[in-house]
Amino acid sequence: MSTSPTDSFDLVEATIADIHAAMADERVTAEALVDRYLARIDAYDGDLNAILTINDDARRRARRLDARFESDGFVGPLHGVPVVLKDNQNTHDMPTTAGSAALAESTPSRDAFAVKWLRDAGVVIIAKANLQELSFGVDTISSLGGATRNAYDLDRRPAGSSGGTAAAIAANLGAIGTGTDTCSSVRSPPAFNDVVGVRPTRGLVSRTGIVPLSETQDTLGPITRTVADAARLLEVVAGYDPEDPVTARGAGQVPADGYVSHLDDGGLDGARIGIARQFFGLQNEENASAADAEAVTTVVEDAIEAMEAAGATIVDPVEVVDVDRLASARVLQYEFARDFDEYLSELGDATPHDSLTEVVDTGTVAPSIESRLGEAGILDVDTESLDKNVGYLRRLRRRRRLAETTLSRLVEHDLDAILYPPSTIPPVEIPEHQPFEEMNCELSAHTGLPAIVVPAGFTDDGLPVGIELLGRAFTESRLFELAYAFEQATDNRRPPDRFGELD
Repeated sequence: MSTSPTDSFDLVEATIADIHAAMADERVTAEALVDRYLARIDAYDGDLNAILTINDDARRRARRLDARFESDGFVGPLHGVPVVLKDNQNTHDMPTTAGSAALAESTPSRDAFAVKWLRDAGVVIIAKANLQELSFGVDTISSLGGATRNAYDLDRRPAGSSGGTAAAIAANLGAIGTGTDTCSSVRSPPAFNDVVGVRPTRGLVSRTGIVPLSETQDTLGPITRTVADAARLLEVVAGYDPEDPVTARGAGQVPADGYVSHLDDGGLDGARIGIARQFFGLQNEENASAADAEAVTTVVEDAIEAMEAAGATIVDPVEVVDVDRLASARVLQYEFARDFDEYLSELGDATPHDSLTEVVDTGTVAPSIESRLGEAGILDVDTESLDKNVGYLRRLRRRRRLAETTLSRLVEHDLDAILYPPSTIPPVEIPEHQPFEEMNCELSAHTGLPAIVVPAGFTDDGLPVGIELLGRAFTESRLFELAYAFEQATDNRRPPDRFGELD
């Protein structure tokens, strides 16, 4: 263990700014931070089950950063910050498994594009987190890691697929984290675990080196305890990647002064927020009780009142899109096998498997995920003829129209953002499965527009609730401004009781 003095540094709820201030004051070192986070993982993850793999090189990396700090100061904006990566992001020095036992030994030859940029910014990868196997679903169950539990109630789900990262960051098992989002995965897990999640505009962040679910819908995003930390993380990973041509859309879209400079306590003063009532309330009475949905709605209503008190004009209601057309714009069922097989081919000898079918045929995929693959017909899609598949092409066109319609609503009502709950109900009790129908993930995922989730408060049962703010393309800076002002006005983030400071 490190012998660096740390008694004066409070690790629980520490932000990037807190960490760097403590380093500058010689109250903590990168190595001491790693030691303390590893001790927390050792003490707490047996209950939470959020972590798949510890990085054996974390201490050596931290010592090297400490030596650099002594001679040159901070090496980058995330110097020495311990990060938890979702285990579908390639790391050259650790397995990248997507939670699948079939990929347990798969170690890519190079980092994902965003992971490389994180390392260049100075992070210490401390661990990789559990996820819904292959990212296919919203429970966070995998054949490799089992089921992750909610940080605020171990008998409940954390949502998914990035539930491992969200639960780990909520419980302070790392300073910051990453997730990916195809439809809900960096939004519902943060909402269920009282943390912040950001789904960036499509094209802002590279997907190179990320185990894919859908080329059209996938993106990487931050999962953090504060809006400021999410802004700092996104500043690092946003940018053009020549291997991911869609990122040409995002070239030059990050403000020259970054995102952090846009954080403003008064950011809600004069803002116009539209309330999408069509995404409130129980969607299917077979999924939960009306009381469950009302518990969430009550918290969200309080959040809306807090925004109005902070100076926002509330436009209520705003009818955004036809929800049936929105649901029918999902394309991952067409793209999953195609994109996953291409990922495996790029790994070469790093994996013994050549296709999604081969992975499923190992018989190791978690039963709930395997059954969903069958129900969705994922393995029956003729991926070679997608460019002629009328159903698929129609859905791609529908997505473009939905994006245009949503942007039109924002313009017509002169809105800075549209607000709705990421999930209409709280986390369900294990072994029940979180109902996808009650997740409001599709507006952002099917339009490619950015969204941020921020803690909104707690139900009477002590379960976290989030609110989601969706904005126009590449307006992440404005979303950060709104979310930060709400965060500062309400202070809804609180750490889970059972994961306090270690003795």
